[in-house]
Amino acid sequence: MEEKEISQAVIGRLPRYFRYLGELKDQGIERISSQDLSGLMKVTASQIRQDFNNFGGFGQQGYGYNVEYLYHEIGKILGLNRKHNFIIVGAGNLGQALGNYLNFERRGFIFKGVFDIDPQLAGREIRGVKVMPMEQLEQFVRDNDIDIAVLTIPKTGAVEVAEKLVKNGIRAIWNFAHVDLNVPEGIQVENVHLSDSLMKLSYNISRYMKENGEA
Repeated sequence: MEEKEISQAVIGRLPRYFRYLGELKDQGIERISSQDLSGLMKVTASQIRQDFNNFGGFGQQGYGYNVEYLYHEIGKILGLNRKHNFIIVGAGNLGQALGNYLNFERRGFIFKGVFDIDPQLAGREIRGVKVMPMEQLEQFVRDNDIDIAVLTIPKTGAVEVAEKLVKNGIRAIWNFAHVDLNVPEGIQVENVHLSDSLMKLSYNISRYMKENGEA
């Protein structure tokens, strides 16, 4: 049976559902209606039901959603029911900040290694993980079943590094380098442009000010 194609908009909302449901679960809330979830998330109840119907629905009429069950089911959809080993390439400020983010482990993302071209950084530790030279990157990826590489390096070297990672079995790249990566089909790439998010915030500030006569 051919798997249903899910839109990127729906996929983009799944982590937010997962986060809110996790908070509800931690508060001891056992069930919630789409209407109540709508009020928390500022997404319409109709949209929530449509999103969940892509995966079978999960709810019962007159009961709503079992919070813990829905939390775990969305976790499975997101692939969080298995561990993902990841490395960071680039041990600068951003790479260090990501390496020190403890919440990754809670979601099943295991920080296994960090690499940098700067010999002065070799041997430094980020949360107990030593920075290694780039020469060890390919062998490390092959030997440690690494699924995901996080690129926090300048765009000048990102394409070459991505090619090496793909050749050695990387399945996905979380790309903070400001460059498009040309990778084979089947390799997943998530591009993160921090300045784009900041510019979007700037636009929303400007629009709000104009609407309220503050401009």
